[in-house]
Amino acid sequence: MGGVSERSGISGTAFLKGHGTQNDFVIVPDPDGRIDLPAATVAELCDRRAGIGADGVLRVVRSAAEPAAAGMADEAEWFMDYRNADGSIAEMCGNGVRVFARYLVHAGHAKPGELAVATRGGVKKVRIAADAADGTPGGITVDMGRAVLPGPDGITVTVDGRSWPALNVNMGNPHAVAFVADLAHAGNLLDAPATAPAGAYPQGVNVEFVVDRGERHVAMRVHERGSGETRSCGTGACAVAVAAIRRDGADPAVTGEAVRYTVDLPGGRLLIEEFPDGRIEMTGPAVIVAEGVLL
Repeated sequence: MGGVSERSGISGTAFLKGHGTQNDFVIVPDPDGRIDLPAATVAELCDRRAGIGADGVLRVVRSAAEPAAAGMADEAEWFMDYRNADGSIAEMCGNGVRVFARYLVHAGHAKPGELAVATRGGVKKVRIAADAADGTPGGITVDMGRAVLPGPDGITVTVDGRSWPALNVNMGNPHAVAFVADLAHAGNLLDAPATAPAGAYPQGVNVEFVVDRGERHVAMRVHERGSGETRSCGTGACAVAVAAIRRDGADPAVTGEAVRYTVDLPGGRLLIEEFPDGRIEMTGPAVIVAEGVLL
């Protein structure tokens, strides 16, 4: 019986598997931009029963070889072509950027230190810490840019007949952030929670449900559009921190002081810091766990 790559026409293609706080990805090195990844192929690769299994695919291609990134080639040698598990194209993935950067170091394309990565959400600046003495991979910090709160007011999300107000936060991709009393109220998150008003998110939305854990410390669950509930979402954690900062009256643009929130996700912990100029940095782990060749 043929494997996923035989059905997809990419037999013999090298791949790796990595994750950032258990948000996991199939990594497909394609430096010269020669591999075609139609949506059906991505979905097959991400299938957890019939494929490798992942929340998405990271195609690693030089910016100059990818039409979508050619305009960023002077700033970033490498472009992260990110696809959701259903094959749809996404603008950005915060955990994905960290895993992407970890791969570049693993493959010898980059060294610990500063790095620029081109994405459909713009060029992201990354700092890769050196490994610890015991070999533990160093954390990776990503400059996620600035959040946009585009409105409209009056956004709500609904699960199982229960509704909550939500804040519309854009981190290069759209998020609806709702504070709840219990994360179990989010339901199974296999299907996208309903959002209102109609038309607020014409291309779909990532929905975060958030509870407080302590001072500047929250926990969340997330439905990622095109992937369902995932163990972690980097842009979602940033959106959650932005929403919590605004709720708590700690906007750095107003106070003049940077503020850091700890965000717990089912797959681990991320540190999110917002600065007075609006920049947001996300710090967390990223590891490569396997590599092989598609049969």
